[in-house]
Amino acid sequence: MKKEIKTEKGKTTLEERLHHARVYAERCLREEAQAVLDLIPQLDENFEKAVDMMYHCHGKIIVTGVGKSGNIGAKIAATLSSTGTPAFFINPLDAYHGDLGVMTPEDIVLAISNSGQTDELLRFVPILLHMHVPIIGMSRNPESLLAKYSAIHIKVFVDHEACPLNLAPTSSTTAALAMGDALAIALMQVRDFRPRDFAQFHPGGELGKRLLTKAEDVMRTEELPVIPENMNLGKAIIDVSKGKLGMGVSLDSDNRVIGLITDGDIRRAMEKWQARFFDHTVSEIMTRTPKIVSPSTKVTEIQRVMHQYKIHSVLVCDKEKHLLGIVDSYAASLLNQ
Repeated sequence: MKKEIKTEKGKTTLEERLHHARVYAERCLREEAQAVLDLIPQLDENFEKAVDMMYHCHGKIIVTGVGKSGNIGAKIAATLSSTGTPAFFINPLDAYHGDLGVMTPEDIVLAISNSGQTDELLRFVPILLHMHVPIIGMSRNPESLLAKYSAIHIKVFVDHEACPLNLAPTSSTTAALAMGDALAIALMQVRDFRPRDFAQFHPGGELGKRLLTKAEDVMRTEELPVIPENMNLGKAIIDVSKGKLGMGVSLDSDNRVIGLITDGDIRRAMEKWQARFFDHTVSEIMTRTPKIVSPSTKVTEIQRVMHQYKIHSVLVCDKEKHLLGIVDSYAASLLNQ
């Protein structure tokens, strides 16, 4: 049972405050969302210069910050790395204990500090200047020491925190994170970064799996439903059923594909010929231009072909149309799970 807190006159009780939890959450989200929107007018030529400098960087983007800014910096570094910009995070306190060895004048440091006056970060700056490592500073104060010593300064000003005491970093860290995302997305656009590029940086993820998997990785190669073109349709029904792919493939004497029939073709033939159905052969109803892909065709392309032509299987062949395997819709769809 919730207990009421004894408070001074005019104060709310614990019960009342718990009752308004959703109201507090909504206020926080609105204030943080507004803080992000307020960044838009702050975008200026410095942002463009920062993107240009990062794009032309021949080394790495080294993101640094202390405390909550460090937490945000680590995420920004991860986002940059996953979207085509080599980056990693370093705590300025660790730089004094050997981590300076990873830096070269080819690198760029993205230094994050809400105030721009963080002592631990500023003590790191002279070392960077001595090593001729350019600094892109990110803070709320364009007159701060960090801004002064940065080659480029990105302003991330937040009027107040979502914290009711205006103390806990909330709106400011959200804004810094959003600005980091803006840098990463701008760089993606400048690099013409495509889904296939993203997949190469995420080979273990679902997207990477879909975009990198090829026909040869999922095609069925054993017990393929091969049927002669002169086979009687009555016998073809049995072979198509045994194949469990709803289809049968006809090959010439050199194992090259010459046609394909589906269970749909068989049903339509039965409706057309009825009692005379068993007098006909596979060659009379087979499709002579089935959809064929190469072993290196991406599964995403196979899915597109299946959707476009409303088919459930494609044949995998070499350049001479020798049958190598079959990819059905079930095998292709497994990558979406």
